[in-house]
Amino acid sequence: MRTLLSGATLCALLLASPTHAASVYRCVDETGHVTFTRQGCAPSQTAQMQNAFNPTPGSGKATRMAEPSSQAKRQRKHADTGATLTVVGEQDDGCGNLLTQQARRKAIVEQQVRAGMTRADIESALGRPDAITSKNGQTRYRYSAQKGRSRSVSFDENGCVRAKN
Repeated sequence: MRTLLSGATLCALLLASPTHAASVYRCVDETGHVTFTRQGCAPSQTAQMQNAFNPTPGSGKATRMAEPSSQAKRQRKHADTGATLTVVGEQDDGCGNLLTQQARRKAIVEQQVRAGMTRADIESALGRPDAITSKNGQTRYRYSAQKGRSRSVSFDENGCVRAKN
């Protein structure tokens, strides 16, 4: 009994999902342009390692945010000079990033179908389809309305909205 209890406790500890910190480089070029990347900085840029810690919600007690340093305050004063932030390694949605995140969110909220949306986006906007058909690598979702009308959404072989009917 004691062995079973200690084994169960060990399994529970091993199965607990740990939080991981990601290391990113903060690269600053000679003009003051800041770039964050995971691949490293160019030789002409100054590099600073930063740890991005993103715990899962509810994984522990709340952590108080750090007070900004005097250097961060100075950087904020200089931020009004028109400098832009460049993101390297943008996430690809698999549909060619035809929609911005704002346009995708607006379409989902307004229950619209737009080219470049994924199956998950359509299911978030319209719910589970009443019928799913597949033919030649292309999938079609069919939604039945209350007054006898139906709506269908066609996807290409990558699972992206091809056209709306």
